[in-house]
Amino acid sequence: MTTRAPQFPGAPVVRREARDKVTGTARYAADLAPAGCLYAWTVPATVAAGRVTAVRAVDALAVPGVHSVLTHDNAPELQEPDDPILAVLQDDRVPHHGWPIALVIAESLEAARTGAGELHVEYERDPYDVTITDDHPGLYTPEEANGGHPAVRVRGDVERALAGASVQVDATYRTVALHNHPMEPHAATAVWADGHLTVHDSSQGSARVRESLARALGLDPDRITVISEHVGGGFGSKGTTRPQAVLAAMAARHTGRPVKLVFPRPQLAEVVGHRAPTIQRVRLGADLDGVLTAVSHEIVTQTSTVKEFVEQAAVPARVMYASPHSRTVHRVTALDVPSPSWMRAPGEASGMYALESAMDELASALGLDPVELRLRNEPETEPDSGRPFSSRGLAACLRDGAARFGWHDRDPRPAARQEGRWLMGTGVASATYPVLVSRSTASAHAARDGALRIAVNATDIGTGARTVLAQIAAEALGVDPEAVRVDIGSTDLPVAPLAGGSSGTASWGWAVHKAATALAARLAEHRPLPADGITTTADTEEEAGEESPYARHAFGAHFAETAVDAVTGEVRVRRLLGVYAAGRILNARTARSQFTGGMVMGIGMALTEDCGIDPDFGDFTARDLASYHVPVCADTADIQAHWIEEDDRHLNPMGSKGIGEIGIVGTAAAIGNAVRHATGARLRELPLTPDTLLPYLL
Repeated sequence: MTTRAPQFPGAPVVRREARDKVTGTARYAADLAPAGCLYAWTVPATVAAGRVTAVRAVDALAVPGVHSVLTHDNAPELQEPDDPILAVLQDDRVPHHGWPIALVIAESLEAARTGAGELHVEYERDPYDVTITDDHPGLYTPEEANGGHPAVRVRGDVERALAGASVQVDATYRTVALHNHPMEPHAATAVWADGHLTVHDSSQGSARVRESLARALGLDPDRITVISEHVGGGFGSKGTTRPQAVLAAMAARHTGRPVKLVFPRPQLAEVVGHRAPTIQRVRLGADLDGVLTAVSHEIVTQTSTVKEFVEQAAVPARVMYASPHSRTVHRVTALDVPSPSWMRAPGEASGMYALESAMDELASALGLDPVELRLRNEPETEPDSGRPFSSRGLAACLRDGAARFGWHDRDPRPAARQEGRWLMGTGVASATYPVLVSRSTASAHAARDGALRIAVNATDIGTGARTVLAQIAAEALGVDPEAVRVDIGSTDLPVAPLAGGSSGTASWGWAVHKAATALAARLAEHRPLPADGITTTADTEEEAGEESPYARHAFGAHFAETAVDAVTGEVRVRRLLGVYAAGRILNARTARSQFTGGMVMGIGMALTEDCGIDPDFGDFTARDLASYHVPVCADTADIQAHWIEEDDRHLNPMGSKGIGEIGIVGTAAAIGNAVRHATGARLRELPLTPDTLLPYLL
């Protein structure tokens, strides 16, 4: 057994699967090639609402290599799925454009795709509505927003406080639909053998996929194994079971052969969720010193007719700043659109753009430095609940970030700095994300030869989960991380929650720490080891189920410098700095990668990512990476991520907070505020594209 000093805490240990990924030996869901495997291609609906009246498959079946065509007339019948989006090929309904209406199965991918093109489908079209407005007649107030948050929260008398405020801001901000575009498309390979179903799925949580498949197929979960060994990103879109797993399993059951299904990228926007567009009215009231007296944040968003999903964009305003009067409201309307879902920092990314933009407008109205304004409104306890914070490092992040960025050297006047044709500006915004944790189990095993093994059904979606879990176990065992083998990504392993909500490491790590600590104690008692070694197991049901008396959040501050071309309206992010208070950083290398990855997504949200719905056809207008523009290397020249030391004893044994999402939360607002400082023009709708800026520059 290796006994070198453990590389912990925070050591920048290289992720252990790095070589496998760059050499192509890491296997993803679509890389499996079982003997006799067939290939499936989905056929999406081409109308926005209605029903399928006929599917003529003669020409498709005539394509060489096509094995069969599944439609609602002949597909295996499903039990009631746990998610309505999984009820595919069960009836003739078309709830939105892109809904899967047929599946072509063939001996090769090319044959399946060709066969799909030869399928003839007839529809009965219904009237449809795909356009959200702030006065839509279908708007209603739901009971809850995503995450179980109450749709409405009220403290005090906001209207009276606003009317009596010395300074007021009343502004409406808009965000467009945004799409998760992970590098790896959504894919599944399904194999039935002796009544047992094995599915290799591109998922953020194989346990949830197994539960969904068991319910949909009417099987005992013990007859299903779901494997998500390597996952090429998800950003929330793989956090719930998606249709590829169900369709592949149905096709494999129908044909009696393994079936592989990969959604082509142009279909992803309509079947795997998206960040819903929002219309957000923010009203702030303050005294002449900049102390907030009232905060009102009202959200209008959309859901689908398939199921309700309400983006919780007003929730961050409940916890960010001190104010005796607060009102936060979510309203939603069900449209004939694909179902929105989770996308990195759901709620926080959208809501903090509006709130932090409004804070910048308030600072301008007061003639007060935007950093100072935020510092003057630090709450002593969480405004929404009154609970004390377990730790709140926002002020430290703002001060440290301002010093690193050179914030206080700037000329606060808008449109005052120019370099040739470039208008220069700087902006700041705060960020927050809740600390979440779920029940997890794990096992730790020591073999007689000294080998150490951790088993937990965690999912590594590119975050370095294997590496940090080895570090957590190594610290508890007093060994080097290299001495610890970590097995993850299969439902045959101890049950664990999905990778989502910035809660993966906290949840899995708690169970791993508990199991490894128990193993260390057992090892101290047994020398030599028994022939079969020693295994300990851990379950954090009790710990994760306890309600904390503390409000637990990560915080951050974003600083941006932008250059706006006065002739073309092009915006360049010259510098982007993030400083975070996220508990104990467990691996400096992978943490920095997560922070900067979120910031890059924030650049896209602010400047490039835009996908509206065509009102004439009901489909998304940007269906691939040629039209849906994400940031590239040229857009991300100088991005820096730092963190403050934060010793929070009210979290978990590792003292960690989630870091996967907070990097995006304040980035878009910081960039928008910098563009306003550069140009003097306040635009309140993202993205800030050249065509929207040019009218203010001419």
